[in-house]
Amino acid sequence: MSNIFLTNINSVEPMLDEPTTVSKPSKRWRLASATTPSSVVLNVQPDAFSDIDKTSLNAMVREKNVDQLLEAGGVVGVAGALKTDIKNGIGGAVDDVALRQAAFGSNTYQRQPAKSLIHFAVEACKDLTNLVLLLCATLSLGFGIKEQGLKEGWYDSASIFVAVLLVISVSAVSNFWQNRQSQRLSKVSNNIKVDVVRNGRSDQQTSIFDIVVGDVVCVKSGDQVPADGLFLNGHSLQVDESSMTGKGGCVEVNSDKNPFLLSGTKVADGYARMLVTSVGMNTTSGQMMSTISGYTNEHTPLQARLHKLTSSIGKVGLAVAFLVLVVLLVRYFTGNTEDENGNQEFIGSKTKVVDMVNSVVRIIEAAVTIVIAAIPEGLSLAVTLILASSMEGMMADQAMVRKLSACETMGSATTICTDKTGILTLNQMEVTKFWLGQDPVGVSSSISTNLLNLIHQGVALNTFGSVYRATSGSKFEFSDSPIEKAILSWAVRKLDMDMETTKLSCTILHVEPFNSEKKRSGVSMRSNADNTIHVHWKGAAEMILAICSSYYDASGSMKDLDDGERMKFEQIIEGMAARSLRCIAFAHKQIPEEDHGIGAGLQKLKEDNLTLIGLVGIEDPCRPGVREAVETCRCAGVDVKMITGDNIFIARAIATDCGILRPDQGTTSEVVVEGEVFRKYTPEERMEKVGKIRVMARSSPFDKHLMVQCLKQKGHVVAVTGDGTYDAPALMEANIGLCMGIQGTQVAKESSDIIILDDNFDSIARVFMWGRFVHYNVQKFIQLQLTVTLAALVINVVAVVSAHEVLFDVLSLLWLTLILDTLCALALATQQPTKDLNEGPPVSQTQPLITNIMWRNILAQAVYQIAVGLTLKFIGESIFHVNEKVKNTLILNISALCQVFNLVNAKKLEKKNKLFWGITGIAIVLEVVAVEFLKKFGDTKRLSWGQWAACIGVAAVSWPIGFLVEYIPV
Repeated sequence: MSNIFLTNINSVEPMLDEPTTVSKPSKRWRLASATTPSSVVLNVQPDAFSDIDKTSLNAMVREKNVDQLLEAGGVVGVAGALKTDIKNGIGGAVDDVALRQAAFGSNTYQRQPAKSLIHFAVEACKDLTNLVLLLCATLSLGFGIKEQGLKEGWYDSASIFVAVLLVISVSAVSNFWQNRQSQRLSKVSNNIKVDVVRNGRSDQQTSIFDIVVGDVVCVKSGDQVPADGLFLNGHSLQVDESSMTGKGGCVEVNSDKNPFLLSGTKVADGYARMLVTSVGMNTTSGQMMSTISGYTNEHTPLQARLHKLTSSIGKVGLAVAFLVLVVLLVRYFTGNTEDENGNQEFIGSKTKVVDMVNSVVRIIEAAVTIVIAAIPEGLSLAVTLILASSMEGMMADQAMVRKLSACETMGSATTICTDKTGILTLNQMEVTKFWLGQDPVGVSSSISTNLLNLIHQGVALNTFGSVYRATSGSKFEFSDSPIEKAILSWAVRKLDMDMETTKLSCTILHVEPFNSEKKRSGVSMRSNADNTIHVHWKGAAEMILAICSSYYDASGSMKDLDDGERMKFEQIIEGMAARSLRCIAFAHKQIPEEDHGIGAGLQKLKEDNLTLIGLVGIEDPCRPGVREAVETCRCAGVDVKMITGDNIFIARAIATDCGILRPDQGTTSEVVVEGEVFRKYTPEERMEKVGKIRVMARSSPFDKHLMVQCLKQKGHVVAVTGDGTYDAPALMEANIGLCMGIQGTQVAKESSDIIILDDNFDSIARVFMWGRFVHYNVQKFIQLQLTVTLAALVINVVAVVSAHEVLFDVLSLLWLTLILDTLCALALATQQPTKDLNEGPPVSQTQPLITNIMWRNILAQAVYQIAVGLTLKFIGESIFHVNEKVKNTLILNISALCQVFNLVNAKKLEKKNKLFWGITGIAIVLEVVAVEFLKKFGDTKRLSWGQWAACIGVAAVSWPIGFLVEYIPV
């Protein structure tokens, strides 16, 4: 290990402040790793890292080799070799960062190459229907040339080949687009913001991709470790390494026995600063991520149901085709069929073998055509287009979809369990009330010096936040959670707290981070002035009050906290809560040296006989428009429940302001409960009461998880919001997990299905609309596709059995069921969800994919199209006075135009959807081109203006039919 760093010793010797009585290897390490004073940022030279053995450095951390780390001079030695100031971080200049990236690499992963367009084209070619079509085209080519010659015999087969090529191209491009879109969303999702210390500033946030070796990174509960590194300092750091090692449970990371942090692991508890030693492909997770492809062929439940539907319809078509094949073969070989000249086709042994083979092939072609007519080939493609378009639209509405199935599940949601802070409220917190004893205080001058010092200690030391000020005249900048920033801002601006001076006046002995169960955090410290030991607690006011036995009054005198005084404080807390203020309390206790003891840093802090210092009220106003969003959810049949850690009074006040509670509901115990009460219900009581609950206050993550379980057991489709590490179980348990993009931890985000980028409840209400939009659009397309499929199948069967010929050949069917339907799907996908989608009930997950209403519409339109098609088939020539080819062109044209009119029929008209009308216009133009200009390939004849008018008139009847059938009761 001694050969990892071979730095220039002479360049760092003037900065040494290390004893010289060390062994030779250790001396060399310490010389190489000497650090500058904390106020100096190293100026890195271009060749500063040229002698570092990066492979050994990476392996040391990956293998957690403590002996090698000690030989290297410990963490301090590694920091010095990497030219990092442990307190102030790297300089952070552009040249410095670029130099480190050039020397150690960037913090990005080299994944397997993304699937190419050719790959998806090959996959599309493997589709059974496409293989059948290619077989038909090949047979058609051979027999066409044989019967019509090389000059014209290839037209039909070429048309089929072109159609199949279009099918494969559209399918490949669609899947390729979805893959690329998924990768783009993945990049946005993986672009995590990380807190780094650069140039002495500890509140800077940078992209995880911009982290470099030598950076000092701050990690806390819920964060993902952004790179491999070493523990510098921190408290109670617990890391979940199961994603890397496969072993369950959390590992304690500290400076003594285990200072190693691996990229990709999750911080379960605590806080720390780490020194980055490896990034990107050199990290533990880098090697794992390089083997993962960016494409996942995820199928949603809706796609699975559609695949089952398509298979069922295909089996029906196959059965019908087999029966037709048998009937036609029997009729042919029994001599009951005639050729185009009226002569009997099969005359036993007199029939030539070639003629018999040709006839049998034509019969097989007719049967295959019926199979193709029965398979709704465009369904899966249409759903892919609609889902991909919806994902993009949801992204524009501040909702990033992590799991494709959530797009459709949101449309079925019946209940949403939402947090309060940052979702229903603005999360812009400010201290507006301060109480010392039982008296409100306005300015720091009225507070005694001793009490003011205690408040400064309780704020500055019992936090992971920081205060930064570039110059004496510039503004203060605060970092940490919104509550911590509000308290720090109040203490600095109103109480003249100097955070740096306060920290230097004490030595921290032990920290207990904020606990979601206890709702408080604590710290023990030793005063550098008199060597006394103090414990400070901060947290929810009623929780802190419960462990206090005395309090300070406004003059700084300590008084006993008897039952009467305690009741007065409870009234103060309730009064602030009723005004929607979150109440935070500070408490203190001095403990003797003997009570602290050796190794107390590993013990729990005492939580009894504390002295209450004061109370602060923090205001967090409701978001504008949240009341309307809650009402929108209620109209949509989605029950909104608020789950919060705040006390019952503030929870009730906020819920009333947001419209979750009516003013007369706040006092009902069945509507507003505390988490502890809900927890103590019997299972039967919980199942009985969970539906009535609107607000759960003082809840723990376990309570939220329990409520989600109960609601699901009652048959609800549950959406739940979360932003913390401990929300992960509830997010994973719910049908739809919604994580907040701003305040959400990485653990919560990875446990969720959708990330709400702006943390706004109104965006959640929009997601409900998108979920219903996906479902209804897919149903509209199914209706369109099955209409033409049913009509074409029946018409072809009747035509084959009665006239021994198919009315819709393979090319015509492909045009009707795929090309036009793909344009229809695109047109539907261009729509935007409208508010009327949230006026009906949620989409039932138990109802069939094709509802009775859909069957009514399908049968009405299909019967009309069948009637028109068969009428024209048998007497069309006499009606229009045309020959057979023109008649067949009229039938195909009317069927195609019926699809276009049906598309408009299925859509609720929107005034400004230009893209929809544009795609509809393209479909009409393509139909005109196919009829008028591709007659050779489509086997069509040009139509006169009168015939076009007749086609449009007959097809337009689909409009009034669609209007009238809505009045038929189902």
